[in-house]
Amino acid sequence: MSSIYAIPYNGTTATGCDSLTENCNLYYESGDIAWMLTSSALVLLMIPGVGFFYSGLARRKSALSLIWLSCLSICVVSFQWFFWGYSLTFSHTGSSYIGDLANFGFRNVLAQPSVGSPKIPDLLFAIYQGMFAAITPALALGAAVDRARLAPCIVFMFVWSTLIYDPIAYWTWNPNGWTFKMGGLDFAGGTPVHISSGAAALAYSVMLGKRSGYSDTNGLPYRPHNVTHIVLGTVFLWVGWFGFNGGSALAANMRAVMACVVTHLAASVGGVTWVLLDYRLDKKWSTVGFCSGAVSGLVAITPASGFVPAWAAVIFGVVGAVACNYATKLKYLIHVDDALDIFGEHGIGGIVGNLLTSFFAAGNSDYIAHLDGFTEIPGGWLNRHWIQLAYQLADCVSGFVYSFFGTCLILFVMNLIPGLSLRATEEEEALGMDDAQLGEFAYDYVELRRETSDVIVGEESSGSKGSMEGTTPNTERMDPEIAIEKV
Repeated sequence: MSSIYAIPYNGTTATGCDSLTENCNLYYESGDIAWMLTSSALVLLMIPGVGFFYSGLARRKSALSLIWLSCLSICVVSFQWFFWGYSLTFSHTGSSYIGDLANFGFRNVLAQPSVGSPKIPDLLFAIYQGMFAAITPALALGAAVDRARLAPCIVFMFVWSTLIYDPIAYWTWNPNGWTFKMGGLDFAGGTPVHISSGAAALAYSVMLGKRSGYSDTNGLPYRPHNVTHIVLGTVFLWVGWFGFNGGSALAANMRAVMACVVTHLAASVGGVTWVLLDYRLDKKWSTVGFCSGAVSGLVAITPASGFVPAWAAVIFGVVGAVACNYATKLKYLIHVDDALDIFGEHGIGGIVGNLLTSFFAAGNSDYIAHLDGFTEIPGGWLNRHWIQLAYQLADCVSGFVYSFFGTCLILFVMNLIPGLSLRATEEEEALGMDDAQLGEFAYDYVELRRETSDVIVGEESSGSKGSMEGTTPNTERMDPEIAIEKV
């Protein structure tokens, strides 16, 4: 084929074509359009998947708030993306560090070939990349579990997406970005999605402080409250990741197929590896361990999925799972209450995946990147392109440092603004975010337990010796997680 378009693009208007006088569909293959629309829906499915995964890992009294935050991330960031996020990230013009507002409010975003690939139009690329923008704050805000007020989280989503996600994604994926021009390889979001969200979660945990009762040696003495939710979230994520990585080929081609193959293989190997690591300690087969391992494999393969051969996915799965498994202990060394191990899973997993990409990316005489018919890369160490490791390391360090310190600064300023204080009160923390912030519960019987704890506390305060005069039932509540044990 002499052209990468269905027919040569004429470039007559800023929007790509005049739909009243031209057929805007002539420039693109219908199969590419169909695959990218499907991939957009698959990535959208991942966002509630994150909510269910985090909900299962948390305590009952905060289970619903995590699902709620994930769903709100879709809404808030989708508006931000329409408003100016897409323009700041993928405008056709811009500096080496950030785009401009040429596409503010999706202005002129229609049938012109996208900056990501000439195989799909701007509008399709915008909706697909908007799903990436929406899932990244959802990943980070798992750090809010048990102790963060929800209203500031909403403001944080909009501000963080604008100041942190958009610039990092611009560096990585926009042809004008400095990382892209340097030669960094990131197929589907190792730095913009995983390293940035892991660093942001670590920063959020630092700025919030530890949860009540947290120990720097043992954490909090509770188990994930609903392993079924964790499995459900993992299934949503695993299925959605086919659109996350496979869709990043930005067309229906063999490169997309290979990305799906290595994604599935890395997740499978990662799940088995984590299970074996846990079994050596407890002599138990862990469902939570399997889910964590599968996700770590998915995270690790993300930046490499369009660059590496199938056999390399096994290495990504094993190394990713081992690294993330041990990284979950880092919070005890640095004395940070990373409640859901987001830094250990996404931050470290993204770094490992980025660095491994420099070793196994296949370019030049190899065939992986060129499976789409036109992409050419110099490759990594497989092709004796030794400098690629330095490129990947620069990408990792810049993304992590910018996200971590930028997030700390955003949260510091927010905490000074009346009405945007980050931390819930001790009383709200004892009740749980579902009760204190939402007034709704993930389970009907949590309401019953709350009422039961009211009665217990009321009886103790009115009938025990030395109780304060004037104390009446229902004026205070004990932690619902503890109340059930007293019942």
